[in-house]
Amino acid sequence: MSTAEHGSGEKHAAGAFDVRNVIAALIGFYGVVLVVTGLVDHGPDALKKTDGFNANLWVGLAQIVFAVAFALWSRLRPIVVEQKDDEKDEIATANVDRTD
Repeated sequence: MSTAEHGSGEKHAAGAFDVRNVIAALIGFYGVVLVVTGLVDHGPDALKKTDGFNANLWVGLAQIVFAVAFALWSRLRPIVVEQKDDEKDEIATANVDRTD
């Protein structure tokens, strides 16, 4: 295949648009909510439901660890996106129009 089909532009990381960052943020948020719930609501009635096991606390901690693993994976092995030449021209044109 020719370079015109693949684009011969610059490469950059996907960054915040990487789906792994979104997954890490959502699972991390839910993990924090569960940890707080596990620390606040650990009375005898709540523990009786899970046979003495504080499920909210431990599952929340596991979700936080999972979220940190996803965030590290995203940072250590970023997805590289190649910007096509025509996209660079559009961006350059838009920037010139804004400066006028």
